[in-house]
This record gives sequence, C-alpha cells and structure tokens, in this order.
Amino acid sequence: MQSSHAARHVSASFTDPNLIASAGLVPVVRLAERCELAVLIRRHVELKVTTGANPAGKAMTLVAAMCAGADCIDDADLLRTGGLDRCFGGIYAPSTLGSFLRSFTHGHVRQLQAAARRFTANLIGHTGLIPPTEPVVHLDIDSKVKQVFGPAKQGASFGYTHVRGLHFQIVTASTPASRPVIVASRLRKGSAGSGKGAASLIAEAIRAVREAGVNATIVVRADSAFFSAKVIKAIRAGGAQFSITVGNTARIRAAISRIPETAWTPIKYRDAVWDEDERRWVSEAEIAEIPYTAFASKAKNLQVNARLIVRRVKRLNPATVPEGQGELFATHRHHAFLTDNPLVIGQTEPNHRKHAVIEQVFSDLEDGPLGHLPSGKFQANAAWLTLAAISYNLTRAAGTLADRHHAKATGATIRRNLINIPARIATSARRIRLHLPEHWPWTPGFLTLWARTGHQPITT
Repeated sequence: MQSSHAARHVSASFTDPNLIASAGLVPVVRLAERCELAVLIRRHVELKVTTGANPAGKAMTLVAAMCAGADCIDDADLLRTGGLDRCFGGIYAPSTLGSFLRSFTHGHVRQLQAAARRFTANLIGHTGLIPPTEPVVHLDIDSKVKQVFGPAKQGASFGYTHVRGLHFQIVTASTPASRPVIVASRLRKGSAGSGKGAASLIAEAIRAVREAGVNATIVVRADSAFFSAKVIKAIRAGGAQFSITVGNTARIRAAISRIPETAWTPIKYRDAVWDEDERRWVSEAEIAEIPYTAFASKAKNLQVNARLIVRRVKRLNPATVPEGQGELFATHRHHAFLTDNPLVIGQTEPNHRKHAVIEQVFSDLEDGPLGHLPSGKFQANAAWLTLAAISYNLTRAAGTLADRHHAKATGATIRRNLINIPARIATSARRIRLHLPEHWPWTPGFLTLWARTGHQPITT
C-alpha cells in the first residue's frame, strides 16, 4: 500500500455537515430504546436538582458515546459532530453531562443500578444474551483496582496492588455457549478488600438473573478472596451452587494430605497454561477430591459441608516450596476449591477454571468506557461505572444480534466492525438514508443487526 498522490496534491477540510463517523449507533440506540433503557431510567432515577433534569436523555447520551468508544466525559462531544444530530435528538454537551454525573448521590446510584438491572433483563429476553436452553448459568465475581492519578479524587487510595486507585467489583453471567454479561457492579474505595460487600452483591446478581427469566441452575464461581461463610450463605439463600477457590491454609493442607495416592486421576489440559510461580508451561495435572467441612470454628448455621476438589502439578523448582511445608507439598503444587456442585469431578474441575473468563470482561471495560474513571467525585464515578456496564451489555447484545462471529467478539471488534462505520446522510420526503462504504467487510452482520432492530431493509 502506498499514497496515490503527492502530498502537495492532497487537501482536507472539516466542512461536510452530512457525514457521520458512527452509523452503527443508529441500530444500537434503537435496540436500547426497544429494551426500554430511557423508560426505565425515567421511572427509577429522580435527581431533584436542576443539573439532574431529564436523566434519561443524559444517560442515553453517555451510553451511546461509550458504545462508540468514549472513555471520558469530553469524548461525548463526538456525538455532536457532522450529521449525528439529524439521526438523534437530545444530544447533550460534555459540560452538561459532567454536571449531571456530579449531582449523583449514593441513593441515586442505587436507582440507576435498579434501572440497569431491569434493562439487562430486557436485553437478555430480547436478544438471547443468555440462551434459554442452557441447563447451567455461571455467575463469576471478581474485583479490580482501577488506577487513578489525582490525589484529590474522592475514595482513591492504596490497596493490595500498591497503586492509587478505586476498587470496583462486577458479577458476570455466562454459559458455555455465550459470552459474559454484567449483571451487577459496585464501586468501592481503593483500599477496600477484594471480598468486602461480596455477599450482598452476589445476592443482587442472583436476583437479577432470576428476574431476567433464567430458570437454569446457577453456579457462582470465585477466587479465594471471596471464600467466606457470609458469601456461601448468601449463595445458598439465593438457591444457587458455589465453586470457590480456597487458600493454602494449614487445615486445607491437612485435608489434602489425607487424600490417598490411588485417588489421584491424571488429566490433560486442553490448552497449556503458563505458571508464573514455576516459570514454565503446565500441560498435565492430576485431580482428586475429599469431603471437607469449612468454617468448622463458626456457628453451626455457617459451617459448610462440601467437596474439596484439588488439582496438583509437579513442582519442578524446589526453590518455590513455602517454608514449613512437608514432602507432599515439595513434590507437587496444589490448587483447591470448595464446591457443592454435584457434577462428576472430571467436569467440575475444568468448569471451575473457566472462572478466568471474567478477565475478558475487565479487558473489554478497560479497553472501552473504563479507560478512565473521569470525575473527581466518588458517586459520579460510581454512576459512570454503572453506565459503562450498561454500554458493555448493549454492545454485547448488538454483536449477538448481528451474527455468530460478533456474538463472541471483543467490544473493540464490535465497535470497529459494526458501530464506527462512516456514512453520508441523505434526506428525501422527510426520510433519512445512510450511504455506507462500498465493500465493507462486515456488511452481512450489520445488515442483520439493522433488520433485527426494526429498520427498513438496506439496498446493497
């Protein structure tokens, strides 16, 4: 590829009022309207201040900007370029949106989260984000510290990552046939522990999935930071099962040492896994299980009788043996989790490892609307996180409606292929027509999304 003309023969000007950069916002916003996002925000969110007027219009502006790639408030200005104001009404300026976000209190954030929960339920029912025929739905909970750089930012502090940040939790719902959907989220101060408030967030997530009409068995997966009696009690109270990694404590090591050598069953990983501690690729392992009573020192109603499933791999580097551990642990490295899932061990163990799918959601969020937490006000950032979760689910729903490829694509791919498509606007008889690029590689997916959101067929 090379330039077709010399530089002196090429010119440019920002003068065409009929061009738009993100034609895919037309079906995406229509999808949000069909799933009643604006209606739900008007119903649930009530900001009794001047800057909080028309919360539905302002939230819709922010969500649309996020779907097009905005990661800060100023990026919403991209919606006021070219001819987008002829496709959409009520587009707000970034200064107005910033004032809107800063008017949120904790109660208003909870109102917005209620609207987001019901909107997600509508998306699931309308687009099949969670296939109704799946027998099991996995809820994955995890947290992440989002680094910030302003010492005056409310709630920002140093936590276990040793960077200044704000610490947020999310819960996702997924199946083997579908990508994760965010069903609950919460922003905390940077120094908050990973598991703080997890029990109530999981309970909220289970209710959200049930409200969406999902009748499948729910299995909650989490890492060891969320291993607590309160979390498991909340999971069982919601009628779900659990699969939670446990720490390498003395009681866990004692339980592992009681597993007879004949009980270990070799397994082969489908894909090799890089082990940071051992600095090597792991491709084979052995698994075994033993009954285990967790939280034995607590009250009877908090004790948990379940299956302790252990995966072990050979320890090739003796220098990594923790001090005080016996010969058994010098030979192998052990990874254990507690579960009440009744599936056979050969299915339960690999299913638990798929908890790592939530890292793809973190990656998508940070590559999109959570590139920043843009405000100095904590509750404004909490509202931004909720809107980011809405935009993530909306983008995921658009990909699901488009085709099989985009149903499992990353958010960046969906934005590039289906949303950020340049177009020229033409009007005739009070109708708008979008002229899209010829030979667009992902035309079939866009045409399907366009039709499934209720628009007239496009002539190709």
